[in-house]
Amino acid sequence: MISIHNEEENAFILDTLKKQWKGPDDILLGMFFDTDDSSFKWFDKSNMTFDKWTDQEDGEDLVDTCAFLHTKTGEWKKGSCQVSSVEGTLCKAAIPYEKKYLSDNHILISALVIASTVILTVLGAIVWFLYRRNLDSGFTTVFSTAPQSPYNDDCVLVVAEENEYAVQFD
Repeated sequence: MISIHNEEENAFILDTLKKQWKGPDDILLGMFFDTDDSSFKWFDKSNMTFDKWTDQEDGEDLVDTCAFLHTKTGEWKKGSCQVSSVEGTLCKAAIPYEKKYLSDNHILISALVIASTVILTVLGAIVWFLYRRNLDSGFTTVFSTAPQSPYNDDCVLVVAEENEYAVQFD
């Protein structure tokens, strides 16, 4: 029989019942009242860590009392374990789980991605190290994007003077 230990489990059961259950509104939970220590206990002997009782009078006789889940509200209520009209009981069952492993292709692709990431990281570190070493050694490389004249400064001046001279004679 089922035991419910938190709100998420209770909501999951309620949601599942709303989709699939066509029976009565109250379903027997795996909980009973233990007269030896005057408390409710789960049949699977797990601890009572959660409850969702409806507002009921506590003055009732609790001998042969079990817990029921109301399928519309998700609240629990107390009722007789001897009720002959109990048509539904919630049970837990283990579902076999088949663990699927990655195929050889997926493992190979994962290994290639990891290896290429490591290689690129190492190459980046080497380039950074060489760049920093070049800066620390005092050598600087100057890159200029300004266009360079094919003439040196003296030549440009001479050409300019010749042009001025030629203009004066015209």
